[in-house]
Amino acid sequence: MNNRKALLNKPALTGERSLKTLVENRTVYSLDNCELNLFETYQESILVPLKFNDLVVTSMLRGKKVMHLFDDPEFEYLPGETVIVPGNVEMKIDFPEASTNNPTQCLALAIDHGKIHETLNFLNERYPKEEANGWHLNHENYFFYNNTELAATLNKLIRECMSISVTKDALVDLALQELLVRIVQTQTVQRIDTGKAIDANSPIVAIAEYIRANITNPINLKDMSEKACMSTTSFYRYFKRELGMSPIEFILNEKIKHAKSLLKNPGIQVNEVCFMAGFDDCNYFIRIFKKYEGITPKQYQLLNVG
Repeated sequence: MNNRKALLNKPALTGERSLKTLVENRTVYSLDNCELNLFETYQESILVPLKFNDLVVTSMLRGKKVMHLFDDPEFEYLPGETVIVPGNVEMKIDFPEASTNNPTQCLALAIDHGKIHETLNFLNERYPKEEANGWHLNHENYFFYNNTELAATLNKLIRECMSISVTKDALVDLALQELLVRIVQTQTVQRIDTGKAIDANSPIVAIAEYIRANITNPINLKDMSEKACMSTTSFYRYFKRELGMSPIEFILNEKIKHAKSLLKNPGIQVNEVCFMAGFDDCNYFIRIFKKYEGITPKQYQLLNVG
């Protein structure tokens, strides 16, 4: 998956008179199976501790944090990014740029352990995977960019949690199921991207390798289905279930990713990149690149050379 990031809808900030603190001011929306926390910080701070009893899905909405998590190196945390943290694991957070005019805002969705267990069991019974550990959350793979589907689900959860509808618990429960599916799918894509394969013998891994090896050649659904030893219908359903996107969407993502690596060469022309990344039409390539990255290939090249 390429490195574009889907941003979330930002809830309004707390009014100045309603702030209880300038560091991690917290607004809570409690539901049957989850708790939505909105945190805002208005002054520079370092190593602010935060811990939840349940697994928490966090997403940045405004500003910048620096996260200290597990024994891993610290990392910048920005809008368009999500981090999942197991229950009873302490985060320590720096706010290097927070101010009254530039506050940070972050959501933290704590999800009841029983709800997670129930959802993953349902998925494993209804949509069993070939891999030994089936549907599960991978806590080593805790940081990722929001894709369009994940962002849409998080936006739905924010909206429903903050609503006053009498049916909001039921709607939130459905969205929580969807969120867990999206997270597992996103983690699967990321593990394929980084070479930390789920299972070296998995058809999805073989297909991803086949696509990358043939990125400049035409690849159709029939070729991929035969490679996976499945019918085209079964293969399409399998691919979409595993990665949350169609095979064609995955191929397009891979082409854009390959184009981005080629554009880091200052001497290469955009029309050369177009054909080397497997596109036939330069205008189409520029249009698709801009749709995915928000800028043209030439602008990307100028920003990333050096």
